Amino acid sequence: MTKFITEEGLKKIKEELEQRKVTLRQEIASAIKEAKEQGDLSENAEYSAAKGQQAENEAKIAELEFMLKESKIATYDKSLGVVQMGSKVSVKFNGSEMEFQIVGSNEADPVSMKISNESPMGKAFMGKKKNDKVNVITPGGEVKYVILDVR
Repeated sequence: MTKFITEEGLKKIKEELEQRKVTLRQEIASAIKEAKEQGDLSENAEYSAAKGQQAENEAKIAELEFMLKESKIATYDKSLGVVQMGSKVSVKFNGSEMEFQIVGSNEADPVSMKISNESPMGKAFMGKKKNDKVNVITPGGEVKYVILDVR
């Protein structure tokens, strides 16, 4: 299933993949080599830990490569004036103002105010424009938003 991703998200995945393939692989290989030089591998905690790190790193590399293969860059047309992938959306609710960026599910980071296009909020905001009123069903009940700006 194709997942949409922003240009920024694609760049981050590529950077992490490069770091894991080049730098981290070499560091782990060195740690394994050093642990092997210590002798008996059956009771060598350093060797076991390094091999575990290696397996974890290779699994993450495979996951990142799959994400790259299955992801499609979402195009963002600012001239449309509607919420779409990559949009920054300023909203008002309960007297407060917040700004979110709509990103792909692999990029979502609520702490950084990046919400997935597949989340209840992301789905509700998609296709909306400035001054639209949006009702979002959340686990805590319905929340009413007013879109103040779309960039």
